[in-house]
Amino acid sequence: MEKPPSTSADDVRNEKVKVLKSVMPLELDNVILGQYQGDKSKEGDARDGYTDDPTVPNGSITPTFAAAVLYVRNERWDGVPFILKCGKALNERKAEVRIQFKEVPGDIFNGQCYRNELVIRVQPDEAVYLKMMNKLPGMGYTPIESELDLTMSSRFHGMKMPDAYERLILDVFCGNQQSFVRSDELREAWRIFTPILHKIEAEKIKPHPYVYGSRGPKEADELEAKHGLKYTGTYKWTKPKL
Repeated sequence: MEKPPSTSADDVRNEKVKVLKSVMPLELDNVILGQYQGDKSKEGDARDGYTDDPTVPNGSITPTFAAAVLYVRNERWDGVPFILKCGKALNERKAEVRIQFKEVPGDIFNGQCYRNELVIRVQPDEAVYLKMMNKLPGMGYTPIESELDLTMSSRFHGMKMPDAYERLILDVFCGNQQSFVRSDELREAWRIFTPILHKIEAEKIKPHPYVYGSRGPKEADELEAKHGLKYTGTYKWTKPKL
């Protein structure tokens, strides 16, 4: 959303509604559904797939994973894909916003550099870090992936970090509506998602299978690549230690 005139609840929520009004409804070509399957080579919960649960009907096509690409039709974000992903039984449990920057023209490192990314990690371990290419110390010019890291628990050591629901409950007591969804915001959100939900239900679209503990179905990676995202899997953020 754009910068609101102030931090008042109405001004913040007005901007949230404004940007939602610019979001195009989802198209089926920009949606991938998945359902996890068990990995019989593993032990414990990983052995069973979604339909192995005795409470799940045989042949269920209920998705346990979804990836979708949205576009915002305004001056700032026109043409920029917003890729949303969520699912169960994945390789990581986290909530984050990841902004990937395109390569600069004129690569002088012969393809050794990967895209820089700004990551806002909501949970677990709240942090903001910039994944970037850095020259390996020494006499050579070998680039490596590193980060500029602001991990809240490390930077503000000893301070109480309230959980999300703690903040919401406090807002209720204080009468602050800034973090709560207004009826017009909810209406715009349903405008974006309702048509595709009805289409999925009517056409009984079968989800793609993926293995318990993986990143999700390979079709989701293909959807991301189609819209310009490059995933390498060469970097993994670790929480810094004091």
